[in-house]
Amino acid sequence: MDQPQDPQNPHIRITSRPQAGLLTRIMFFSLGLVVLVAAFFFIGIALIAGAILAGVFLIRLWWIKRKMQRAEQDTYVEGEYTVVETAITDQHTAPKK
Repeated sequence: MDQPQDPQNPHIRITSRPQAGLLTRIMFFSLGLVVLVAAFFFIGIALIAGAILAGVFLIRLWWIKRKMQRAEQDTYVEGEYTVVETAITDQHTAPKK
């Protein structure tokens, strides 16, 4: 029977779950190890991919900056043209009477 609790001497009841068996603990340990290794490889691959993307981005910025500096140095425009019709506009012939 339950006895009334004495305020001077309280009873503490501790309940614990039954301990897992050896096979269960080995399975959980191996599962945790697999998850840890997978996370390690995922983080490694993510860091490598991030480094590659950052490198590509920085090379692209350098290339654009280089082209802009060369464009500032060039003061002429290069191109091709084709003469469609020739006309002399500077010389006028005297009108005939």
